[in-house]
Amino acid sequence: MSIVRSYKPTSPGIRSRKTLIHTEVTRDVPEKSLTFGLRKKAGRNNTGKIMVRHQGSGVRQLYRVVDFARDVDNVPGKVAEIEYDPNRSALIALVQYANGKKTYILLPEGLKVGETIMSGDNVEIRAGNNTKLAKMPLGTTIHNIELFPGKSAHVARAAGASAQLLAKEAGWAQVRMPSGEIRKFSLDCRATIGQVGNLDHNKEVLGKAGNSRHRGIRPTVRGVAMNPVDHPHGGGEGKSPVGHPGPLTPWGKPTLGYKTRKKKNQSDKYILKRIN
Repeated sequence: MSIVRSYKPTSPGIRSRKTLIHTEVTRDVPEKSLTFGLRKKAGRNNTGKIMVRHQGSGVRQLYRVVDFARDVDNVPGKVAEIEYDPNRSALIALVQYANGKKTYILLPEGLKVGETIMSGDNVEIRAGNNTKLAKMPLGTTIHNIELFPGKSAHVARAAGASAQLLAKEAGWAQVRMPSGEIRKFSLDCRATIGQVGNLDHNKEVLGKAGNSRHRGIRPTVRGVAMNPVDHPHGGGEGKSPVGHPGPLTPWGKPTLGYKTRKKKNQSDKYILKRIN
């Protein structure tokens, strides 16, 4: 459970700021064996050219190695600590397995320090346990889902995210995604039972530009404030409308309704129902 903290309006930045106090967090310093220094790319390539705009600076961070595969099967693990992770919106839990191995996992809603979790084919259907979709009853709330068997989880990993197992048929499972889209997964894909914790993450308000800079987010300049040489929206006397249909990117491509997905990597055949 998190507490949303407001501040006395002693400055414009503090006036609207809201932060979260994570009462469930039990440890401030991460496990050293599961961390490494995160090198900032600052949105640039190896020659120093900006490839991703609006990224740069930010505070130094240690990356916590999170176990998305959950492949320590049939070995009970005890939740030793709950920690904050600056690299993601969800909280993480330090798990100590009976065989001596330590890993970080995404903290599901309701999982507490001292509780035991398990991965494998024959596990209890409760928050934190990990198994194949084939072994779960219909209607189960899940997160941390593999797109392809054995490829580690890529789906439903953000704070508060969850999906629901709807049906099983001919080696495939139908899952309602967090967006509402219904998608097919192989029954051999693994997932973790429950919903990702830190449900109040969306209530946090940064309040001032400096807090964005601490997170490595640089300012964004509007296209209409630029010159014509810098942006298709630039130029004109006053706030002039653009002289072309629809908004464009700085490189002249449409920004709304323009498909940028590469055909090579399409997985549309697994999508059963799209959202509007």
